[in-house]
Amino acid sequence: MGTVTIKARALEAFVADIFASAGCSKEEGGRIGRYLVSANLSGHDSHGVVRVPRYAAQKKAGTVVADVTVDVLVDTPAIAVVDGKYGFGQTVTPQAVRIGIDKCRKGGLAAVTLRNAGHVGRVGDWAEMAAAEGLVSVHFVNASGSVLVAPYGGVERRFSTAPYCVGVPRPGQDPLILDFATSIVAEGKVLVASQGGKKVPEGALIGPDGKPSADPHLLYGDYTPTGPRDHSKGTGAIRAFGDHKGSGLAFMCEILGGSLSGTGATDPKRGRFANGMLSFYIDPKVLDPAGFFPQDIAKYVAFVKGSRPAAAGGEILVPGEAETRMRAKRLAEGVPLPDDTWAAIVETARSVGLDERRIQQATM
Repeated sequence: MGTVTIKARALEAFVADIFASAGCSKEEGGRIGRYLVSANLSGHDSHGVVRVPRYAAQKKAGTVVADVTVDVLVDTPAIAVVDGKYGFGQTVTPQAVRIGIDKCRKGGLAAVTLRNAGHVGRVGDWAEMAAAEGLVSVHFVNASGSVLVAPYGGVERRFSTAPYCVGVPRPGQDPLILDFATSIVAEGKVLVASQGGKKVPEGALIGPDGKPSADPHLLYGDYTPTGPRDHSKGTGAIRAFGDHKGSGLAFMCEILGGSLSGTGATDPKRGRFANGMLSFYIDPKVLDPAGFFPQDIAKYVAFVKGSRPAAAGGEILVPGEAETRMRAKRLAEGVPLPDDTWAAIVETARSVGLDERRIQQATM
């Protein structure tokens, strides 16, 4: 399986044009392109342009809605409940995060729930948005209707991939960003593997017989190289990471990101996919007027990175460091995409009626 490599800005523009042709505004298409490619640049291909065919199919089916302005259902000085009304996550999530940022900057602390959002993408983008404004943020996310992960000790699906994310700003430096699915791998990583990309670790999946596996067919059933991947067709599940600890964190992400947000914990009978998110925002300048926090972060980062590596030539990385390095590399060299992933994106472009000359231009 080969790869194609495309410059980030060209890839953003192509994705933007696909969604403009699919019925989104030019501005929304631009946001979708920017945030999906941002995930690829960070090395999280699972949340990048591999999602284009699925997003376009959701738009065509009407399960995700173009150009939504969120409704604020509860609005106090410190709290907001935001209804995304099934809008594209790249449109409704930044609206919810902006509400949280603005409340936090006024009062030093804010809590915002977002319900009924389309796929919010890489959660680290929203932690980075808050960190750019000098704010700490914590995010609990679920994906209702997306039942993919077996709890510790079980083989049947009960959780979504239930991401958890924390962002911490560092003056003059890239923020610390911890962002992970509470499953061994995100579903998007299985999607990437099924389209010829990086394989998932052995044991990331589990079959109905209880045997660990790395075969994407356990999640999707039968599929063709460029065809859709339907996780309802699979007989297996993704495993929660960290045994009972990851399973417990996934459970709490479902309760806080799902139940408390009003989206609902994930349910196979729900039908329509939606992300829910509970976010806390903290202004460290209010908690820490003496400026102890950034100094202690710097000291502790140095202390942690100074640990002797377990392997010769190894290095200790802090949260977000790998993504920062990958972003610099891919901005310089381009974004590599497996042939099947690129073919599926091109097929999607044709399916929404994008001009063939524009498609050929993107493939040059």
